[in-house]
Amino acid sequence: MNDFSLVINGRSVPGDFSMEVVNPATGKAFTECSRASLEQLNNAVAAAKAASRTWATIPTADRRAAVLTMADIMERNKEDLARLLTAEQGKPIAAALGEMDETIANYRALAAFDLSAEIIPDDSGRDIRLHRRPLGVVGLITPWNFPMANLSFKLPFALLCGNTVIVKPAPTTPLTTLHFAQLVKEVVPPGVLNVITDQNDLGEHLVAHPDVSKIALTGSTETGKKVMAAAAPTLKRVTLELGGNDAAIVLGDVDPEEIAPKLFESAFANSGQVCIAIKRLYVQDSIYDAVCDALDALARAAVVGDGMAAGTQFGPVQNQAHFDRLTKLIEETRCHGDVRPGSELPASSGFFVAPTIVRNIKEGTRLVDEEQFGPVLPVISFQPDEDIAQRVNASRYGLGASVWSGDVNRAREIAERLECGTIWINKHLDLAPHIPFGGVKQSGIGIEMGTDGLREYTRLSVIND
Repeated sequence: MNDFSLVINGRSVPGDFSMEVVNPATGKAFTECSRASLEQLNNAVAAAKAASRTWATIPTADRRAAVLTMADIMERNKEDLARLLTAEQGKPIAAALGEMDETIANYRALAAFDLSAEIIPDDSGRDIRLHRRPLGVVGLITPWNFPMANLSFKLPFALLCGNTVIVKPAPTTPLTTLHFAQLVKEVVPPGVLNVITDQNDLGEHLVAHPDVSKIALTGSTETGKKVMAAAAPTLKRVTLELGGNDAAIVLGDVDPEEIAPKLFESAFANSGQVCIAIKRLYVQDSIYDAVCDALDALARAAVVGDGMAAGTQFGPVQNQAHFDRLTKLIEETRCHGDVRPGSELPASSGFFVAPTIVRNIKEGTRLVDEEQFGPVLPVISFQPDEDIAQRVNASRYGLGASVWSGDVNRAREIAERLECGTIWINKHLDLAPHIPFGGVKQSGIGIEMGTDGLREYTRLSVIND
């Protein structure tokens, strides 16, 4: 029997409240877990603050060993964690196992980063050394699309750098994070790792708490704005990985049949619930119909169903509110484009949305201009003489994009003009622990992963003698 208690000061603590967790494949609650009160949140912050005084002085090698031990524990419990992830998030079990593999790999890779002092060359005889010091207590707020993978972008660096942590998972996917915390709570001293849950009622208190030095959030742009406002009175640091409306630009010199499966996977992975998935597909007019036809065929052939069922390729969307928003958006879009729903859906009360291609649609519609965050892809035609980069850049978002062409130099020229944090050429969704990742414009502030991501969890101390 899994223990879904909170973790506060190294102990399993029943929540002052409880909350139901819904399986999105059935639309029904299948278990309950602890839910924290404001008092319990404050207790967790107090424990983290007290623990930070000693955790920061522990040798980096010992902190690194703790992060690696967490990876080993997850490896031993990977199947149980994956099944729990599918039950609460909805993704196919193969995808849940893939998320766990990515999570474990991230812990091991990020633990290896170097925190040694940097020496600045100086010809005047100065000895200038840059030291990276911990910030103190860090709040990590994670989303429901990739609960474990998103935590792995944050927690290893936070701990390695000597910070103590409060983790707050999304209210609709708390279970895998709580179970993980039970498995690893004794790896670090009491107070170093604390996990609390809520129903979107404690986030503002965590962000505004005077003893929390930094917030790292992955979430929507609107949530990011609220976090930034709540963090302002204490001038705490923030890393905000927010919404994206990623565009893919397909030039006319590619083979539609060859490229379509790659575009389809990049748009519909995790039922489109990926911040950097392709959300807008721009296709040159000469191959527009051929690309749309190939995508339609893939959508019709897709197997949508319960993530635990054999052969399922795409699970439900994660929660009722998101399902209602997407179904309303699809109906609205019928007035603006040619909506082509894909495969049949299971006869279930779950939150299932068929992979859907929308042809003959333009900017100025909600589906193109906003982030749908689901399995609905608008395909937009463009002429070879158009400034396609300008059209793509006319968005408030700037997380990622991709350019697809048989001419890499031509693709690179377009890529260099795009206003995004990451631009891929002839691929999409390619992340790695050593590659920094972040957005521009309203897609975020700060960096995750890579050396730049490590520095987000430190303050700079310059010693000059």
